[in-house]
Amino acid sequence: METAKRTIKDSVFSDLFGDKKYLLQLYQVLHPEDTQTTEDDLTDVTIQNVLTDGLFNDLGFRRGDRVMILVESQSTWSVNIIIRVLLYLAQTWNDHIEETKQNRYGTRKLELPYPEFYVIFTGKRQDKPEYLSLSEEFFGGEKEFLEVKVKMLYGDGDGDIISQYVDFTKVYQEQARLLGRTIEAVRETIRICKDRGILKEYLSAHEKEVVSIMMALFDQEKAVEQFGYEKKQEGYNELLRNLVKAGELSPEKAAQYAQMVSGK
Repeated sequence: METAKRTIKDSVFSDLFGDKKYLLQLYQVLHPEDTQTTEDDLTDVTIQNVLTDGLFNDLGFRRGDRVMILVESQSTWSVNIIIRVLLYLAQTWNDHIEETKQNRYGTRKLELPYPEFYVIFTGKRQDKPEYLSLSEEFFGGEKEFLEVKVKMLYGDGDGDIISQYVDFTKVYQEQARLLGRTIEAVRETIRICKDRGILKEYLSAHEKEVVSIMMALFDQEKAVEQFGYEKKQEGYNELLRNLVKAGELSPEKAAQYAQMVSGK
């Protein structure tokens, strides 16, 4: 199998927007009123291994006195995203305080970048709110002491970089459904997207990298699935051992049940 040794933080999402050219296009979608910003004005402040897992990718970048935090949700809808971005912001502010050598315990007011939160949602959902609110989702609408709002991005634009990325994920989801999580599904996704003008320039220049990234993620997903199965198996075997020890189950029956569950 064609694979590459990468970490989970490597994804098409992070690879695409790790390129300042496409990061600028992303910023321009978020702030169309700003026509002066260039690639050099954007600073990557992504925190590794904070939000990223099998379902989410994250991105953080600064423009002047603003910090923009984005999370990609590929399929699973969860209001817990609000808590995740809030924790992400806390870490980002902490890093900023350290880098600028400010005294968090002093009397002088700290200078902090203004935060913006976004989620790029690529799954299916009929009810599409424009924002997710911390107070509404967790505290019955009470926002006297704390409020966080996360803007949802669904790729509804007309061919902008976010819309193209969402379209790319949807093409891939369809091909994976038809062909499985295989290299054929990845290559067919790239072919279809290039034919339709979806991330065509990026995919043409990075086709080998995209294939390697996605195949590596397949391997990691399989490893996570296997790890989860092994943990369940371990717990079940521990239960059987306890039942035998308590005299509730014979060793022979326990061995039989363990064999049945393991499929051996």
